[in-house]
Formats: sequence, C-alpha cells, structure tokens
Amino acid sequence: MPHERFRFRTLDALAARITELGLDLPVSDDLSPLARRVRIGDRETPNALAIPPMEGCDGTADGAPDELTRRRYQRFARGGAGLLWFEATAVVYEGRANPRQLYLTPENAPAFAHMREEALAAGRDANGSDYAPFTVLQLTHSGRYSRPGAAPAPIIAHHDGLLDTVFNLPRDYPLITDEALDRLQDCYVAAARLAHACGFDAVDIKSCHRYLISELLAAHTRPGRYGGSFANRTRLLLDVVRRVRAEVPGIQVAVRLNVFDGHPYPWGWGVSTDDATTPDLEEPLRLIGLLQEAGVTLLNVTAGNPYYTPHINRPFDVNVVGGYTPEEHPLVGVTRLIHLARAVKEYSPELTVVGTGYSWLRHHLGNVAAAVMARGWVDLVGVGRGAFAYPDFARDLLTTGRMNARQACITCSRCTQIMRDHGRAGCAILDRAVYGPIYEAGRGGAGQ
Repeated sequence: MPHERFRFRTLDALAARITELGLDLPVSDDLSPLARRVRIGDRETPNALAIPPMEGCDGTADGAPDELTRRRYQRFARGGAGLLWFEATAVVYEGRANPRQLYLTPENAPAFAHMREEALAAGRDANGSDYAPFTVLQLTHSGRYSRPGAAPAPIIAHHDGLLDTVFNLPRDYPLITDEALDRLQDCYVAAARLAHACGFDAVDIKSCHRYLISELLAAHTRPGRYGGSFANRTRLLLDVVRRVRAEVPGIQVAVRLNVFDGHPYPWGWGVSTDDATTPDLEEPLRLIGLLQEAGVTLLNVTAGNPYYTPHINRPFDVNVVGGYTPEEHPLVGVTRLIHLARAVKEYSPELTVVGTGYSWLRHHLGNVAAAVMARGWVDLVGVGRGAFAYPDFARDLLTTGRMNARQACITCSRCTQIMRDHGRAGCAILDRAVYGPIYEAGRGGAGQ
C-alpha cells in the first residue's frame, strides 16, 4: 500500500478508498456522538472532542507561558473542545526539550494559573457561560531528547542500538542512575501539587514518544531497579502515579501512553520480538490494568516516535525537510492508531480513553470520529495538529455538523519543521500572519 496524499473531497470518495484498501475504518453521517458528555472521574466534559498536548516551544526562559502560549490556549478554548490537554511541562530544568519548553516552578505557577483561567474565560465568551472543559497539564522529562540550552544534552535510560547511533552517543555514554530516578519522583509530585493549586483538573504523567518514562518502559537491557523485568521497567511510572494520588488529593491522574513504539526489540515497547512493525500489546495492556488500579482515570493512546518514526505517530502528506516517505498508506497509520485505542478500551471499559491520529482525515475527521465513538471503541477523540490549523473545529462540528475543508490541516509537517528549526511552533499555512515569518526564518537558518 504505497503512500498517497489526501485527495478525498467527499466522504464517499474517502469511504471508497478505505474499502479498496480493505481497512476496518468506519465512517458515519451521524455526528451526534461528538456531542456526548463524557465522565472522567467525578467530572464531566461538555462534549467528546479533545485537543491533546501540542507543544509550541514558546515559553519564557524561566519556563512560564509567554504571549504565544497564552494565545494558543485562548484559541483552543474558544474552539469549544470538551477536553483541553495543556502541553508538555518539564518537572526539572535539565528535562526540558528546548530552552522555551514550559517548566512549572513555585515562582512561575501564578502564570500557569492565569493562562488556564484566561483560556477558560475566552472559552466562556465564545461558547456560553456554562462552557467548562476538563483541563489536564502534561508533566514530562524529555530524557533522550533533552535540550535545555543551545545544544542537546541527552539523558538516557538505556542504550538503544538505533537511537544511540542517530544521536552519535558513544557506547559508554552514562545512563541516568537509579538514585536520580528515585529523586525524580519527588519532582513529579511537587509539580502535580503546583498544578492542582493552579486549578488543573488532572496531571498527565507523560509516558510516550520515547521521552524518559517511555524509554524506561523499553529498558530491557538496563541493569538495576529500573530495568530488565516488567516490574522494574514500569516502576517509575507506577510509583509516580501512586504517590500523586496519595500526596495530592483532589487532582486526577492521566497518562498519555505509547502502547506501540514501532521500534525493534529489545529497545522497543509494545512490539513483537520478531518484527518491530507488529504490535504486541501484552505488556502495555498489563500496565494499563495496573495504572487503573493505581487511580488513573484518563488515558490517551498514542504510538511511535515523532523524531524517528513520525508516520506511526502522526500520518502525514509531507514529512519534514529531508525526512522519509513511508512505504505505507496514511490510512493504514490512521487505522492502526484507532485500533490500538480500541484494544485499550475493550481491555479496560471503565477507563476513559482518548484516541488520536485523526488529523490526516482533514474535514472528514468528524465522520470517522463519530463512527468510532458509536462503536464504543473510544470515549473522546483528540485533534492535535488539526487544532493548530483549525482551532474552531469542535465548535463547527457541534454547531454546523461539518468542518470547513479550506480551514483543515493539510498535514504538511511545517509545524514540526518549525520545531526542528528551533522556532515557536504553529500553523505556517492557516495561521500565516504569526507563524509564516517564523517558518521562513527557520528555513533561512535564522530560527532561534
């Protein structure tokens, strides 16, 4: 199934191509499931549409939200989605993925509280006084992808035969110690306590895309208490979840989890030992059961590595400059992500599950999302890149029953390219007045 760019003006044309490819990907003209209220713990969302964490790399040097950060969340809230998942926020300075990544501290916590309330006020102004989305703050340590200053400063959980080569890391490059991982638990708990004080409904213990906790899940070759066995590899995530639940009463715990890395064993998680392209969900589902027992109420299913295998993580029309074209139709990638989320929901029906990977479907994403929800495969559908381009997608789907094709994300990877060029990320096509110059500056070698 060779790669193909999106060319489906009508839903019938998309459905026909799905049938030609033999994929189990439903579509529906009935969009009513999108308007369902969804229970998350003791809260309810106003609808079943979500915006997953989309990092803008535009905070201040001390980690506070800056002007473009606040603008982004006001736009998202005005768009009316029922769940707003605020982006990756470091729990330690050295775990920042870029010098402008958000980093929550006692000193800047009031700025986070203001960002959240400012966004919700904008949302109420646009959607009515009863608009009250569920808000999550994602807590992260970037691990292998740490770059708190001008140069990369990887903090690795184990040696990876492929990624070490990509990073030019020597065989004796040091691993983060067990003692440092023990101390890191305190940092997650402290950040969760601050997030609660800021008003967030939940914190997400980020465990995806090969950042630190995600890499630990695949640390089969690591010695010590955080590597080797399943219990050791999942120790940090489970211990942090349990501690947040015990020490920060009143805040819910979410996890954005890779259930399939698409990365060769023994360096990959959720993969067949014989074939990295084949998911093996035995361990991910086992972990999800333990997370639910530990008190996790919300789980966002994702996969792949946006730096190394982006077609698994977010099917696209065009990759970043110099990137590969996958030998896979994007609809195969969309279907994979949808069925990974389905497997999780069927395994843990009482867990609230958010699916992602829909942006490639453009103005038809609501038709697929509604069909998936109607079948009980997922509780909420998240739209990430698509929200950069079209922050009003949720309101349009809920009030008019359709999206404007001219406003939909074209999965051109320019938002990702801006990040690779070390700029402030957004849609350079449909938010061109702000991000067009940033994109052009980065392509000219002037990205800062």
